Amino acid sequence: MGALLLVACNDAGDEEASTTTAPPADRTLSGGAATVHVDGAGAFEQPVPGLEGEDRRAFAVGNNFFNDNWVTAPASTEGRDGLGPTFNAQSCSSCHFRDGRAQPPEGPDDPERGLLLRLSVLDAAGDVVPHPVYGDQLQDRAIEGVPVEGAIRIEHTEVTGEYADGTPWSLLEPSYSIVDAAFGPIGDDVLISPRIAPFVFGVGLLEGIPADDITARADPDDANGDGISGRANMTIDPRTGDDALGRFGWKAQMATVEAQGASAFLGDIGITTPLSGPENCPPAQVDCMAAPSGGDPEIDELKLDRVTFYTRTLAVPARRAVGETDTDRGEVLFADLGCAGCHVPEATTGPADVPALDRQRITPYTDLLLHDMGEGLADGRPDGLATGSEWRTPPLWGIGLVETVSGHTRYMHDGRARDLEEAVLWHGGEAEAARRDYIDLSADDRQALLAFLGSL
Repeated sequence: MGALLLVACNDAGDEEASTTTAPPADRTLSGGAATVHVDGAGAFEQPVPGLEGEDRRAFAVGNNFFNDNWVTAPASTEGRDGLGPTFNAQSCSSCHFRDGRAQPPEGPDDPERGLLLRLSVLDAAGDVVPHPVYGDQLQDRAIEGVPVEGAIRIEHTEVTGEYADGTPWSLLEPSYSIVDAAFGPIGDDVLISPRIAPFVFGVGLLEGIPADDITARADPDDANGDGISGRANMTIDPRTGDDALGRFGWKAQMATVEAQGASAFLGDIGITTPLSGPENCPPAQVDCMAAPSGGDPEIDELKLDRVTFYTRTLAVPARRAVGETDTDRGEVLFADLGCAGCHVPEATTGPADVPALDRQRITPYTDLLLHDMGEGLADGRPDGLATGSEWRTPPLWGIGLVETVSGHTRYMHDGRARDLEEAVLWHGGEAEAARRDYIDLSADDRQALLAFLGSL
């Protein structure tokens, strides 16, 4: 019934949604035919226009499994049991509330819901492998009778500076550690990478960009001398076992929407899928290994397919304030500063079974490549071909609606930036020149650039 009500409510949003491919002159239709003109709290959770019949039902069922909590096995609700044994969240929406992005905890008593720590160590050959006792992700929750692995401690150091016109600015640089470790000291050699849950709409369009179009932008040796040397991350598609281009995740470590979802089910909720291995229980965690299972796998092919379809067909909110003086000037400044060298405005998708995703001209503002962002943002943890200072360029569409949808203005891979201005100031590495030029702008021009970002 909840799923059916969601469909009924979303019908109202569809009436306002565009159903045509965006022509070059229309800057509002960020997702082409997959754009919706909804700018309220539900802006990120709308289906792409035109879903009918079985597709509409698949979206509703996927939405239901995305939002509802999983429970401990065994349970009378066999279709939703198998939580944990250790986990970070009870549902996808625990971290991706309203399909939006999460924020870091606001204080020591605020639980981590949407911020996680990836863990690694180096083996004898110097390769990155999961921690032998704590695995590849810290689990700060557990079912009854199973120890919680530990808790995250975040401390901040203030970083200050000023713009060329003398206006001061201040950033908070976080450092991360693990406390209350249940299975002994985690060790000084552990590599810790904090990750915040990003918004999930528009991923079906990003998945549809031809791989050759993405890799054609790679310039690993900076042959053109522009200071930007994007690199592709290659990974394995768990569905096929073939090498594939990484597109999703903060380090482009996942090839497909399905692979990203299956990884999150196992790593974040402790739910096994047809694409994943066994429960996330390292051998040292005896109680975890002995805990009851919700089946093998705990979410079957049909349910995984429905969740994948749901996330693939989440629409992109339309741009706002297009044509206004500040936003138009900010758009020009965005290009002049070199921001568009990584946050590439336009792309075109290939053929797709869903009409709204089929051969669309879109403006996601990303190249989906890896870029060295400098020591200030480095986590020191390689991920596939990504180094410890490289991150995938995140898409910017919808970034101006984060506060409306999610109730906060936290940005970057771990939510360290408290607003868009701080997000710009955190850029370094390949973006250092653009950052310096931003600092040199007048106050009016800085405001125009932020107005442009807020319109996306």
